[in-house]
Amino acid sequence: MKARIKHFGFSIARRYANNPILVPQGSKWEARAVFNPTAWTDGKRVYLLYRAEGPSGFPDREFCSRIGLAVSEDGINFIRNEYPVLQPTEPYEIPGGCEDPRLVRIGDVFFLTYTAYDGKTARLAMAKSADLMHWEKCGLLLPDHQWESFFPHEKFCSLFPRGWSKSGAILSERVNGLYWMFFGDTHIFAATSNNLQEWDVIAKPVISPRPGYFDSRLVEPGPPPVLLSDGIWLGYNSADNDLRYSFGQCLIDSKNPQSVIYRSDSPILEPSTIDEIDGQVPSVVFGEGLVLFKGEWFLYYGMADSKIGVAFLNRFST
Repeated sequence: MKARIKHFGFSIARRYANNPILVPQGSKWEARAVFNPTAWTDGKRVYLLYRAEGPSGFPDREFCSRIGLAVSEDGINFIRNEYPVLQPTEPYEIPGGCEDPRLVRIGDVFFLTYTAYDGKTARLAMAKSADLMHWEKCGLLLPDHQWESFFPHEKFCSLFPRGWSKSGAILSERVNGLYWMFFGDTHIFAATSNNLQEWDVIAKPVISPRPGYFDSRLVEPGPPPVLLSDGIWLGYNSADNDLRYSFGQCLIDSKNPQSVIYRSDSPILEPSTIDEIDGQVPSVVFGEGLVLFKGEWFLYYGMADSKIGVAFLNRFST
């Protein structure tokens, strides 16, 4: 990694003054919590896909996660769909549910990566859609039976339970003829694909925790990466040794996406408000949605695993 520079990517985030913008509601699928949203915009509206927790409906499970859809004309005030657009139906999703979506549009198709949780193991799954409402599930991206081939080195394979994978952030543009996905929830790994369904994992991490920094305990990708003029920008979520979650950023070499050029010494968003400190999981900001809407970058994030907020980012000029 090259020497760190003072400014790259985005500046310190500015919170929307009236956060949260979405809170739990009702007594059904989003009654317990709403958090960890992804986002997409057509330039006229912002579409938010978010994790919601409510009563499980499965034996021996109090609650589970489903994915809801909300739409806004200003990026702040959202109208929610009455029913979830993605909910657990497969054995690998039951009883825990569908968690933490990340969304990209490639051609005319939306691809959604999400965490399928069976109550014991989290697995990275994908669904696709033409309209954000109706989703076809594509199955697991890193199947259990291929696990040792994904992580042939005992050093890294031993870090995870068999099949454990989360947080798949896909770059919508091909680089070196391939699609690239960054994933992982302890270290961040890269994987490549020709077809967005079959992935080859690069077993050496691209980003790892750093002792003494805000990301000393774990790192995992945030929103889908953005290809900028100076490299691939990747925002990432991280925790320190006290499990305080903050949002950092790094710049990856667009000619060699296994190589990090710069990495922030401090987070651009960290928990400081009541809603970010008090909740299901205390002291958490967790960003998964980033859109450029009406000339401004909107970062959508989970607040203490309970509510949803938005912050605004300014890009540094290069």
